[in-house]
Amino acid sequence: MQNPNKETISEWFKGLQDSICEGLETLDGKSQFVQDKWERSEGGGGRTRTFKEGALIEKGGVNFSAVFGPTPSKILEALKLEKADFFATGVSIVLHPKNPWVPIIHMNVRYFEMDNGIWWFGGGIDLTPHIIIPEKAVLFHENLKKTCDKHNSTYYEEFKRWADDYFYLSHRKETRGIGGIFFDRLAEKDQVTKSDRWEFVKNVGSSFVPIYSEAVENLREKEWSDEDKKWQELRRGRYVEFNLVHDKGTKFGLDTDGRTESILVSMPPIAQWQYNFAPENQQHLQTLELLKKGIDWVNYTS
Repeated sequence: MQNPNKETISEWFKGLQDSICEGLETLDGKSQFVQDKWERSEGGGGRTRTFKEGALIEKGGVNFSAVFGPTPSKILEALKLEKADFFATGVSIVLHPKNPWVPIIHMNVRYFEMDNGIWWFGGGIDLTPHIIIPEKAVLFHENLKKTCDKHNSTYYEEFKRWADDYFYLSHRKETRGIGGIFFDRLAEKDQVTKSDRWEFVKNVGSSFVPIYSEAVENLREKEWSDEDKKWQELRRGRYVEFNLVHDKGTKFGLDTDGRTESILVSMPPIAQWQYNFAPENQQHLQTLELLKKGIDWVNYTS
């Protein structure tokens, strides 16, 4: 199979943005995405699509970008790269639901190359429930494992562990949610070709709408209390902390003079921070107990 070039990859990502937006509009059943095209003065641009006040999704974004030009010195230093021009393209998604029982979901699939021949893929999918339901967590990880196993029997365990380590608020000593899979700088290795990596990334991207549809099933109409809504807003605060303190994608976008509004579309509409808050609700307490690295969700039994 012929290795893809940057134009092929970028065009496929555009189509992925289209198909995901269509799928989410159908799933939500009320609101629609609004598109905002933007250009980057140094080279390239993107399409930011935002969603608000839906039946399911309170706020969301599905972004496509393809940017290029001289690699900023911050990126060269952070990634330990020699000076050369870069090209980066990808799709990123964050959805904040209205109902506290429905989880936040994030996905990113991306490609990076330099004109000196360096290239790699990155991305992943992770779930951040405000209230963890173990049965739903198991289903989510089973679906990710199926996607990974189509390509390599080692991918799920490796990328799941990577997600546990990456989506971790070290200053809180807790994971952002129940993790998922995360991978970065996937290049050629042994007998794994660029085409092999690309097929895997495409399958991850295409799995998003089916995986999210199952994640919200039987939850979107579930009744919630004022206490649950307050808890959701407090957990959203943790999400903000991760994105601003730890998230490499946020830092990359800002360091490459990306469009700030598009980069920060991942922020929730309303979040709270309360000093030294201690929940009393049993389900909220159980959620805190499950925000740990290394849980074997595929084989989990409560």
